[in-house]
Amino acid sequence: MTVTYVDWGGHKLKLTWMQGLMPTRELITSVHAFCFHEGRLLMVNLNDRGWDFPGGHIEAGETVEACVCREVVEEAYVTGDCTLLGALEVNHEENPLWHPSSPYPKVGYQMFYRMDITEFLPFEAGFESSERLLIQPEEAAHYHKGWQTGFDEIMDAAIRVHELSIE
Repeated sequence: MTVTYVDWGGHKLKLTWMQGLMPTRELITSVHAFCFHEGRLLMVNLNDRGWDFPGGHIEAGETVEACVCREVVEEAYVTGDCTLLGALEVNHEENPLWHPSSPYPKVGYQMFYRMDITEFLPFEAGFESSERLLIQPEEAAHYHKGWQTGFDEIMDAAIRVHELSIE
């Protein structure tokens, strides 16, 4: 379990990686996927954030896994098989800027999945991404401007899932 403190736009947050955790639906704020093809990691260039992992928010009536699959298609134009990695707890208890009317709970969770890409669809850049790129996993921190140390543990979990699945 990795604990990291970050400053997101003046908000001091405590982030804790919890492998295998699936919290209750109302506490999940977003979903994200580390997508792999032939050992390489897929990144998308999001119009408002730069290079990132595909992901987003759950729509009404949607399951967590259906959301991650939809977001990956919308942003990266790929499909694949998903495996739950766990949750990143986003804790605002030490954040003086958090307010009960915030759209996010005081303690919420970002879900992370590994997707093994089975199909590349034509890239249309019709939603919020302008490019997709396959890189070596160890290069992710150079592309992702918001990389934090907790992502190292999530990446390790994503790689270990694949290693375990081929034994």
